[in-house]
Amino acid sequence: MSDSNSTFEGRLIPTLIAIFLIIATLVLVDVAADINEETTLSHIILESVIALAALSAVVILTWRVVGEARKARRRAADLGDHLESTRQAAEQWRNEAQSLLRGLGAQIDSQFIKWELSGAEKEVALFLLKGYSHRDIAKFRQVSEATARQQARAVYKKAGMTGRHDLSGFFLEDLALPPSTD
Repeated sequence: MSDSNSTFEGRLIPTLIAIFLIIATLVLVDVAADINEETTLSHIILESVIALAALSAVVILTWRVVGEARKARRRAADLGDHLESTRQAAEQWRNEAQSLLRGLGAQIDSQFIKWELSGAEKEVALFLLKGYSHRDIAKFRQVSEATARQQARAVYKKAGMTGRHDLSGFFLEDLALPPSTD
């Protein structure tokens, strides 16, 4: 159901309830006046049936609104439960990912220590692993691009690598997914 239909129905039923309630009230007032004027019994019965029909419509429509409200509350509760379980799953995933990243970070740092990288070289090596250009690294570290290039060459030399691809491959090779069996 589109939003315009939903809005129309949302306004229609309360409007109908009000109309039927007004009809029932007016007819009952008329019946009371007819009784005082000693109108025929058949006329009073007919108007009473009309008032009863209008009141029945009010009850039926009100019952429908209450039923729809109950369904909406149940649906909202179900959605709330689903949202909460999704949040919990996301939090668990984040925690597991953080744990893995901390472990990866520790292993990378351990390797940097084995290669005897200076603090500046470690920082440059991390930027290289993240894929930043020498220009970006220079900007982040507030040094010249030539200095960033020189520090990158020092990282490659100490690590026994020929360049950025070898450095990245050293750390990421074991992270590659195994070939698919499909």
